[in-house]
Amino acid sequence: MAQQTDSLRRDSLRRLAFSRDSLQKDSLKLDSIRRASIIVDTNLLNQYRIEPRRNALPRLLPAVQVRPEQIPVTMLDYKVSYWHKNVIFGLNFSQSQFSNNWSAGGVNSFALNGNLDYKLEYNKSPLDYTSELILQYGRSKNKDQMSRKTNDRIFWDNKIATQLSKKWYFFASVDFESQFDKGFQYNDPDPPILISRFMAPGYITESVGFEYKPNKAFDLRIGTGTARQTFVLDTTILPKDTTYYGIRRHSTFKNEIAFQVVSTYDKDIATNLHLNTRYALFIPYGRSLVYIDHRLDATLSAKVNRWVSVSITGTGLYDYDTSHKIQGTENLTFGILYKFP
Repeated sequence: MAQQTDSLRRDSLRRLAFSRDSLQKDSLKLDSIRRASIIVDTNLLNQYRIEPRRNALPRLLPAVQVRPEQIPVTMLDYKVSYWHKNVIFGLNFSQSQFSNNWSAGGVNSFALNGNLDYKLEYNKSPLDYTSELILQYGRSKNKDQMSRKTNDRIFWDNKIATQLSKKWYFFASVDFESQFDKGFQYNDPDPPILISRFMAPGYITESVGFEYKPNKAFDLRIGTGTARQTFVLDTTILPKDTTYYGIRRHSTFKNEIAFQVVSTYDKDIATNLHLNTRYALFIPYGRSLVYIDHRLDATLSAKVNRWVSVSITGTGLYDYDTSHKIQGTENLTFGILYKFP
């Protein structure tokens, strides 16, 4: 009996061991099958991934409250100035030198010319005040000749206006014009003849009327009531038994009532190119049309750099009291130009 029992135990143990080995082999086969047949594409899965929302859970925000707060501010020491000024100073010169044996010939010469343009403005609506002072003087010296004046002018214009509408003003103005130095008429080989000096002639013009100013560049004055006084304080320049500058000999003063139109244009017409013009029309009452005066002043300046400029200045004048023909001057200069501000 004991032998049979041991035999049965051994048989059951063999069967258990066999079944365990067979289960392990089957599981290995299944794992190999799974590894061989299932391929996972992670890139494809990432395309279908849904990112979780930020702050997925709702939050309650506190209400925003705005309330005024008084902030102490110290008083700033700022001042508003209604005055504006502009200064232009120019100095131009030229020089030429020749050796004694220069075959083409020539004369040693030196010329110097200076100008100052000072403009002061006061603008506080509706009042407008403008004062402009123009000073010009130049001389040239050639070898074996006395120096001669090439440019000479004093002009001072003052205008006050009150605004009537957007583009129209009512104005009153007074201006003064004369020259610094003596002026001569040269008729070589005869000695020079003195024909002008300071306040011989000199002009003072008062005018009231209406002014049209559509922009900063253009200005038109219509002087319905204008008076001009002509002074010749040195009577030695007056020819005998005739009139000069509209004044008879032994007289130093003449007054005229007239209608006047003054137009100015001042603007940068291109880069570094500036044009300034002034035209004045003077129509005296009670005189023939031949006594209507015209004067045009124009300056075209080109800026080379901050200090150097080239300018051409021209003046056209018709004044029957000084000449029965049109008078004109022209001056081309190259030199130093200073502008402030």
